Amino acid sequence: MTADMEIVCIGNELLIGKVLNTNAQWLSSQATLAGISVRRVTVVRDEIKEIVAAIRETLRRKPRFLITTGGLGPTFDDMTLEGIAKALNRKLVVNKKALKMVKDKYEAFAVENRSEFEMTQPRVKMATLPRNVKPIFNPIGTAPGVRIEARNTLLIALPGVPKEMEAIFVESVLPMLKQASGDLAFHQSSMYANNIMESSLAPLIDAVMHDNPGVYVKSHPRGRENRPNIEIHLSTTVGEAEKPTERLQRTMMQLSKAIEEAGGKVV
Repeated sequence: MTADMEIVCIGNELLIGKVLNTNAQWLSSQATLAGISVRRVTVVRDEIKEIVAAIRETLRRKPRFLITTGGLGPTFDDMTLEGIAKALNRKLVVNKKALKMVKDKYEAFAVENRSEFEMTQPRVKMATLPRNVKPIFNPIGTAPGVRIEARNTLLIALPGVPKEMEAIFVESVLPMLKQASGDLAFHQSSMYANNIMESSLAPLIDAVMHDNPGVYVKSHPRGRENRPNIEIHLSTTVGEAEKPTERLQRTMMQLSKAIEEAGGKVV
């Protein structure tokens, strides 16, 4: 059975359209390729009550993984850790390991720039975590990620800065996802069809998916109504023993034949 995951992205900038939510797209892609089923992406404001509600609602669905992005920094509107703490009914405490991570980073910056170093309250804030969690080393930035066992879900809080989020994910999170998915992996292929409307293609796809369980087929129109060009994306998440390449090729051949019989052209 495929392990599932949900993503909660936190930040006003995402909801007012100032910043494109590339974190959700990147995380979804990486998790899917690792054999994890991403079930939902939620975006909320930098407000405690919104973060608490999103975390609790997600945990009620009991996904294997919950990843949050954003709100781990030193500013007043970085509220993710406080929201997670309240959602889990835990106190916020200064985490010694996280504090050392933050302190070491700023000390290194000070040496590099030949400047003085002070462990200010905003910097301590980044090491103030919910009780009984594990900080995750940030190889690029200063704010650690956070790993929390929350009932049946592994909750992982990551920074919102894309390069930091990606670095922590690849180094510390991706191995956990691959372990959970076992030998499952995501496999995909695409084909293109001309001279057939999507409405005419729909029943052909339905029939092919019925004959090829486990293969998901999705159409993506690329052309104009009078000159239809459709990308057809095929995917499956299985182990190598189930011969994913053969599955996809068999499905593509059946669909290609059906399209040509309906007057379309596969390119």
